[in-house]
Amino acid sequence: MLGSAAAGDVVFRSPDDAMRQGISAFNGGYYELALPAFESLEASKPQVARYYMARIYADNEGAYTDHGKAYKLYKALADELQDIDPDDDALAPIAAKSLTAVSMYLRNGIPDAGVRPDVEVANRDLQRAALTFNDEDAQFELAKVYLRGEGPDISVAGFDDPASKIENGRHWLSRLSQAGHPGAQAFLADLMWRGKFVQKNQTAALNLIDVAVANAPPSERVWIEDIYQNIFCNAGEGVRQQATGRVAEWHNRYGRSPSSRNDKDGLDNLTVEPVRTCANGELVRPMSAEAKTIPPVQIISSPPPQPGQRSALIPAGAAAMPPVGPPSPVVGLTPNGATAR
Repeated sequence: MLGSAAAGDVVFRSPDDAMRQGISAFNGGYYELALPAFESLEASKPQVARYYMARIYADNEGAYTDHGKAYKLYKALADELQDIDPDDDALAPIAAKSLTAVSMYLRNGIPDAGVRPDVEVANRDLQRAALTFNDEDAQFELAKVYLRGEGPDISVAGFDDPASKIENGRHWLSRLSQAGHPGAQAFLADLMWRGKFVQKNQTAALNLIDVAVANAPPSERVWIEDIYQNIFCNAGEGVRQQATGRVAEWHNRYGRSPSSRNDKDGLDNLTVEPVRTCANGELVRPMSAEAKTIPPVQIISSPPPQPGQRSALIPAGAAAMPPVGPPSPVVGLTPNGATAR
């Protein structure tokens, strides 16, 4: 006989049923249905339940936005799981995402909730999520922090070296892009398109953002497709022709298999996508729509660069520019527009 899980007036036949409804409702943005499901999981799967509730409260586009509540839940999870084994497939990702979220909150503080900025702790938590837990999303956030000339100190001959921070930011973007991380690919494509931090290369930018769209999970498609639309619509015919000629090669090298693209927390990849057009009415379409699927090659990771070294996707001649970039997604927090859920 199946047990029951209840939250308020909502009753579930089992924790698994509650989890399925919670995930499905969460993915669809029906937080009024998702919250009771996750609340009912407090007894059986408390870490998973609190993690999803934190994401709901952190969503700027939802009806339940409460960053104070989100921070408290994330902080409690980070503290509770501080000694978790990084190889624990069930709880290590929650620990890493929670550390990343706490770091993002502490960088600027939450005035309305009385949370003061603490950059030192923010750097420590983000570095732990990125390096100890080897979390790609944390590494992406670390890359953006470094590109702003911030983050954990990098010393050369005993002195803080901002140029090395910029170089390490480029390194992480390149490494993550080679590994198929869609957020890093989209962010790097935008920088390549505009020539910020890296040498301008519009053809490579169009190829890379096309790969990013194909790799992106539903929770990140909006902001990544915003970048794709901007690059595609502003690319001249020559750039498009050059990019189209290499699109299969780029997907072969930097694409992810469907199983790798599936969201690890069970979100459904089948979502309704908006029809996008350029200002002249031209339909925004992926260059790779008719490309043949080729198994991706293995990407061999490399350690962070030493001063003077450069990463594979970053061409020589890159100059340190003021930090101007696309929306900065706080991974795992919010679903639409400028931030990614």
